[in-house]
Amino acid sequence: MRTETATPWWKLLQHAERRLPALTRLKRAETLPILLHRRRIYVVPSRFGLIYSTMLLVMLIGSLNYANNPALLLTCVLGAAAYLSVFAGFRALNRVELKTVQMPPCHAGGRLSLSLQFATAQAAAKRGLRLRMENDDAADEAVFGLAANGTRTVAASLPAPRRGWLPVGRVSVWTEYPYGLFHVWSWLHPDAHALVYPRLDADAPPLPRAGGEAAALSVRRDEDEFGLLREYRSGDPRRRIAWKASARQDHLLVKQFESPRGNEVVLAWNRLDGLDAEARISRLAAWVERAEAAQIAYRLELPQAAIGPALGAAHRHACLRELALLPGHAP
Repeated sequence: MRTETATPWWKLLQHAERRLPALTRLKRAETLPILLHRRRIYVVPSRFGLIYSTMLLVMLIGSLNYANNPALLLTCVLGAAAYLSVFAGFRALNRVELKTVQMPPCHAGGRLSLSLQFATAQAAAKRGLRLRMENDDAADEAVFGLAANGTRTVAASLPAPRRGWLPVGRVSVWTEYPYGLFHVWSWLHPDAHALVYPRLDADAPPLPRAGGEAAALSVRRDEDEFGLLREYRSGDPRRRIAWKASARQDHLLVKQFESPRGNEVVLAWNRLDGLDAEARISRLAAWVERAEAAQIAYRLELPQAAIGPALGAAHRHACLRELALLPGHAP
């Protein structure tokens, strides 16, 4: 959850970053893994820390003015606790390592889910760590910790406004552990890009037939009626695995159903007259998802490539990837 004190400091850091770029050494993307060390960790007092320092100054002046030794001792103890909290916050970030970033594709207009794996090789646990994506001002901060010599996967997200390759951008990792007196932070800039599929056409008509007519096509097949068995390929539906036949072999076998010739759906770019390029891409992406949901084999025909006919996760990804990387960008 986002704290009230973090937002002003975040805005201040962004302003300082624009005015004094030397504050952060991470101007360019870095290859993973990325290790935090003392030369890239920064410390500033928090708003609560400034108020706390003012209070200590008033206590010091009052205790010296009235020669109140117990009050002077209390001031020194509180000051020592604040001084030691700087090192506690620094140790919480020191030697934290970002190992991997996983980004499954999503459709434009949605949110891209990220899984960031952090690790530490130190014997002490890391507490009170927070994470914020620079390219997403609206997202809440993720709070996490690391066990001694442990790893932790932190979930984050980014807006995906348009299709194509989306850079992850910089990641701010910070803490105000243990007392909230100091803001200790560092930047991570992984060299990682996520694939964003095209935006889906919400008003797409039914799937076209192979002959070009626009009509709904549904194919019902009996689970026991199949033509032959073939070896399992990545992306094949689990429900089509022939478990009994596979048990007699040393590898998985998949049922290959017979279907009448010409039942494959053809999704052709040149049959979408009257639509601009981005509208065609959105329409074809929606038809790809609809054909996969209906388990209907389909072929994608684009000006520069033709994919299929086939069915399954690998074929879906190949078609959507080809559509996502077409020249031009959505407005």
